[in-house]
Amino acid sequence: MYVEMKHINKSFGDYQAARDISFGVEQGKLVALLGPSGSGKTTILRMIAGLEHQDSGDVVIEGKVVNDIPAGERGIGFVFQNYALFRYMTVYENIAFGLKVQKKPKEQIHKRVMELVQLVGLEGLEKRYPDQLSGGQRQRVAFARALAPNPQLLLLDEPFAAIDAKVRKELRSWLKEMIAKVGITSIFVTHDQEEAVEVADEIIIINEGSLEQMGAPTEIYKKPKTSFVAQFIGTSSVLEDFSGFKGFEDAPKGRQAILRPEFVEAFKSDNEKFKSLISAAEEGVIREIAFRGSYLTLTLEVNGILLTANRSLERRPVSVGEKMCVLVYRAYILEEEDAHIYKNRMLEGVDVEAL
Repeated sequence: MYVEMKHINKSFGDYQAARDISFGVEQGKLVALLGPSGSGKTTILRMIAGLEHQDSGDVVIEGKVVNDIPAGERGIGFVFQNYALFRYMTVYENIAFGLKVQKKPKEQIHKRVMELVQLVGLEGLEKRYPDQLSGGQRQRVAFARALAPNPQLLLLDEPFAAIDAKVRKELRSWLKEMIAKVGITSIFVTHDQEEAVEVADEIIIINEGSLEQMGAPTEIYKKPKTSFVAQFIGTSSVLEDFSGFKGFEDAPKGRQAILRPEFVEAFKSDNEKFKSLISAAEEGVIREIAFRGSYLTLTLEVNGILLTANRSLERRPVSVGEKMCVLVYRAYILEEEDAHIYKNRMLEGVDVEAL
């Protein structure tokens, strides 16, 4: 592992930002620290950087314990949420700043700065000041400045938080591409699960100072290990008791269940494709329809409970108040801190997603 956190604890008064945190990041990986606001993820990032010091545990970089090594000597590039650019310096001067501190020769500085200007797509803007740039351009300058001294590790704290939604989506793809080109090990903090899933090779989910789960985005989404992860990742409906639904009679009674929209299929009773599955479906009524751009999200009332299901725009139109057959073919049942997948027994041998 290139970066390791070993049994890290950190408190601020009564608030515990890190509770026995341990994880490792492989060299060259782009990893997201994901969690709700106040979960401790930024504190973890700052401890890796040396900007905060843990109460106990070890921070290891490239096999070396760096607990007592100052931030400036850890070989880390840091991109702050608010860019932290120098207002009275040009784009060129901002990128060159770290190299000048290192007292590199002028020719070497110029060569490195121009390489980075080209890499991040800022050609022709070298003489502009930060207030003459868009949010996306300022973020690119911050990225280039962090890379200028050739760090072995790049840390980014909510790198897209101060940018509007459209530009943020563009920068996600740009960042992933840049990290791949440079080949630098990178860790970024975000509370946006869509951002983490789209950009990161691996995700570390933090909640209340504890590590809930670490893995590839698809693994975490499909196989959540804790009740928090099952509820936090994806769009879910939480049910207090699920044992009354068809095909789930053997589910533990009195246990909460989590249903994601992709676990639910809503269809009309005269739909030939699903005719053989009507006996396994519940009767539901559409209470709300939300347009999501490429699909609809239906809110359905079933047995007095509200569920959500996604519906392709290519299917025939439906309206609020319309009765539907609602087929639930999978759920996460929560047992204490664990989440277990339960499948509808009436659908054994049937691949509903293939219909």
